[in-house]
Parts: sequence; structure tokens; C-alpha cells
Amino acid sequence: MDWSIFGWGGIASDAMSEKIPNAVVIGYGYAGRRFHSYLIGLTPGLRLHGVASRDPAVRQQIVAERKCRAYESFEQVIADAEVDLVVLATPHDTHARLAVAAMNAGKHVVTDKVMCLRMAEADEMIETSRRKGVVLSVFHNRRLDGDFLTLKQVLAEGTLGEVRWIEMAWQRWGPPRNWRAKRASGGGRLYDLGAHMIDQLLQLFPEPVESVYCRMHHDFDPASGVDVESQATVTIGFAGGRTGIADASSFAALHKPRFYALGSAATFMKHGVDPQEAALASESIDSAREDEYEYALVHDGKSARVVPTLPGRWRSYYENVAEAITRGEPLLVKPEEVRRVVGVLEAAVRSGETGEVVRFDRPL
Repeated sequence: MDWSIFGWGGIASDAMSEKIPNAVVIGYGYAGRRFHSYLIGLTPGLRLHGVASRDPAVRQQIVAERKCRAYESFEQVIADAEVDLVVLATPHDTHARLAVAAMNAGKHVVTDKVMCLRMAEADEMIETSRRKGVVLSVFHNRRLDGDFLTLKQVLAEGTLGEVRWIEMAWQRWGPPRNWRAKRASGGGRLYDLGAHMIDQLLQLFPEPVESVYCRMHHDFDPASGVDVESQATVTIGFAGGRTGIADASSFAALHKPRFYALGSAATFMKHGVDPQEAALASESIDSAREDEYEYALVHDGKSARVVPTLPGRWRSYYENVAEAITRGEPLLVKPEEVRRVVGVLEAAVRSGETGEVVRFDRPL
């Protein structure tokens, strides 16, 4: 195996083991319970060894629901020699610090998105993973959404012609809750849904990013304790002239199309969201099905045709992580790719605060 795909190099093949890695999830809130611990439990190549929570009542819930060990602290987890993989389902502002500490303890790491809040943090995380020879990945499961995979296929087939403008929208009604309502914790829709859209845009338009502009509104009552944005619309300018737009809102009772791609030969429009998250509520992800009325439309200026949605498969994310740890397979979500997402988000926040376009001295 050529370990240079990770940017590591020099790691002997006999350092890898076919032992099933033990994974521990840090945090048992919505993401830790609904996404990470559940999906890891479905992955043949990983073992859900434990979940960490400071709350004694939550630890009892962990043991009852997940039938695994309940750790009292992050420090207890990284001190445990039996733990191979640490998964961070914690507030965004903690990801860099906890990831670096876990990797320095010799653990592989998956962070929930966003990877971190600043480019300097991303660089430290990547450098630590290379120095310690451990896997570092980010849970951008939305690369495995059926609607995104469908748009990728349509683009690859050339159905739309030359595509130079893609808009994405992901909208909710009502403010975020808990730590996601706190700016200091990295809350808000931009760092949540916006992070997924920006990652998807950078996958579809791989050219370097030249500029970022963000129009941001803060319409929540300060007395509510919510101090994050109510609306953020990010416009990304790519080298060569392509444009990507990500619109994340908490004030949308009626939603825009999730995807809207304009090509020289046709237009692609898709409403709705991938059904896998809804299926997770009953822990039956394999039952996820999309209603046909939400299938995409492609219109060539004369007539429209329906494009059935390809099946999404979030299971593949942790299956890939297992293969990367045990066999050195290439990561589906590489930290160097997600570093660009962090750079766009950091620029978007700065643009939202100043009202100015952020231009990069060196394209991102």
C-alpha cells in the first residue's frame, strides 16, 4: 500500500492489523446517539467499544441502548489502550483541541463536521495525523446523500452541458437549540447545514476558490439567548468563473430547491432532503425511501424529464474508515479536502461581519 495517499509515507505495512478497531464516541447528544454510535454499530469492520458522557444518567442510557461501555470523560477514553478510534460528536469549537489530544495519544480520529473553526486549527490537525501516523477524517456523510449522488451522475453524463452556476439551499424554521444556538461554540446554520453544502460545492467545482462573499442576518431576539445568525447566504467564486451559492436559513417555512444547477444545455432542480436521517429516528436506515414527487427535474428549454434519485448510503462512510485503519485504503473524506471547507467558512464569517468580499492572495 502506498501510504503517501494520506501524506504520511514511510509506514511499514506490518504496522497494520486485521484486528477489528475499537471505536468510542465522545458525546451522546443528537449526533452521537442518532448518527455515530448507530452507524458504527452497523459497521462489520468496527466495534462500538464505548461512548463517553459526563452525565451519570446519560451513561446509564448508553449502556442500556448501545450495550457498550460508558466512559466518564474524554481523558479516560484516550488513556485506554484498548481504544483505537475516537469519534468526536462534540461542539464545533472543541474539535481541534480534542482531535489533536487523541491523535497525540495514538488514536485514529473522526470529527463530526465541521472539522474545526479556523484554518490554523485544520493545519495543526493534519500535521498531527501525519506525524503520529493515524487516520483523520471528517463526517461529511452528505457526500453519500442520494440527491447529491444523482446530481454528480447527471453532471458526469454531460446532460446539462457546461455548468457554471450551482445553487444549494438547506433551510429550517426556528432557531437552533442547545450549544448550536451559541456563536462561541461554533453554532448556527452556517457551520451546520452550510458546512455540508460548501463541501458539496467544492466536490462539484474542484477549481481553486478565488473569492467568498457572505450576506448574514441576525434576527433572533437577544433575550432568547440565541446569538447565531438567522440567515447566511454564501457566494463562492471559483477560478475560471464558476459560481457556487449556499443558502442556510432558520426563517424558512417554505423551502427553496435543495439543488439548482444551470447548464448550457439544461437545468437541474431538486427539492426535498435525503430520507436517511428521518429513517435514523427508528434506527432503520435501510428502510429509507424517497417519495417520487421529490425526484429531480431536468429541463432542456423544451420539455422536462424526471430523474429518479439514486440511493444514498451513509453506511459507506464508516465502512471506509474501517478499511483505512485496518488496510490503508484511501479515505472517502480526506482532511486536506475538508481544510478547504474550513477556509471558505472562515472567510464567510469574516465577510458576514465586514460586508466585504474576501479574496485570497493564493487561491484556496
